[in-house]
This record gives sequence, C-alpha cells and structure tokens, in this order.
Amino acid sequence: MRDGSDGHARAASVVASVARWENRARLETSGPTQRTQRVLARIAAGDAPASAELLALVYEELQGLAARALRGSAAHTLQPTALVNEVCLRLLGADVAQPWTSKSHVLSVAAKAMRSVLVDHARRSGADKRGGAARRIELSDVEPLVEGRDVELCALDEALQKLAGVDPELAQLVELRFFGGLSIEDTARIMNVSEPTIVRGWRVARLFLARELERG
Repeated sequence: MRDGSDGHARAASVVASVARWENRARLETSGPTQRTQRVLARIAAGDAPASAELLALVYEELQGLAARALRGSAAHTLQPTALVNEVCLRLLGADVAQPWTSKSHVLSVAAKAMRSVLVDHARRSGADKRGGAARRIELSDVEPLVEGRDVELCALDEALQKLAGVDPELAQLVELRFFGGLSIEDTARIMNVSEPTIVRGWRVARLFLARELERG
C-alpha cells in the first residue's frame, strides 16, 4: 500500500504534467482541432504520456464541467479547480491507460469521473459528520431529475448504478446532463445521437430514477 506522501507526490506530478501541456498548448499556433487530432494519433500509437497533453487541451472545458457539477451544491467544499485536478489524477493514474478516441470521449469519461469524485467526497464527509452522506444537490440550469425535490447524491449514485445495469447509454446521458450540466445539444454531440433521441432518453431516465429514489 502506498503511504500518504507517495500519493501526494503522485498527485502533484499529474497536475504539474497537465499544467505544463496546458501552457504549451497556449503557445502553439495550430488550431485546437489539429492539435487534438495529432495528440489522439500519438495516443493510438501507444504514446502514453500524450494523455496528459490531451487533458490539457480540454482543460478549460473540464473546468466548465466542474463548475456546472458543483453549482447548486453549497454543501460541497470542493472548488472547480480541485475537482478537475482530482479527475485528471484518476484518469491519468488508472492502471490501464484510456484508449482515447476523441475529445467527446474524454469529456464523457470525465463526467463519469466527476460523478465518482463527488460521491466519494460526500461519503467521506458522511463519515466525519452525521448526515453528510445524504448531501443534496440540484443543478439550477438543468431540468431536475425529480420534480419538486432535490436529490441525495449517494442515493442518486445507487439509482444510476441500477440504470446502468438496464441501459448503460441512459446512465451516460444522466452523467453528462446532471453531473456535467451539459445541454441537450452538447449531450447529443458527445453521444453521437440526435437531439430528439436525447430528449426521449432524458425523459425515460428521469422516470426510472424517480421511481428508484422514491423506493429508496
């Protein structure tokens, strides 16, 4: 088992690596799409360190995801930058390197990682303070999952696990819409489906989750 100092050093190394590539990306003259395509090609060729460069290229968008994920959640002590850094650490620190295929793929996996970070944070808070695990969140800029009420984060995570067992794509849709705070249009682009498909899926997912949360 790694001790705490090893874990902190590893986290600092990952964050520093992403920051270096982010600064370099600002200085490049080629367009972001061209840079992204080059980095994806290097990753496909087995260049593992290129993953840090890819995350740097989408860092600002990850910041936006984090800000939306934390909006309306006053109980959370996490800041967007801290959330993004933790997400980068998890994505780059995985035992098996991610076979990134597109920027949309990165944002999709990042939304899932943010869900995991937020739930873990809520559970740790619950261990320190009675009732902390029942932290409630509601994103004001996204249609609520359950009409007339906010959502307990850990209960939502459990319901999402059940939804993923039935329909993984619907669970991904909820991660992008609820945890990422993405619009119908952006969610459709990332999932590579039509906007009407997202609207229908969002409706079905909300019904499923509302039922599971009421049972809980």
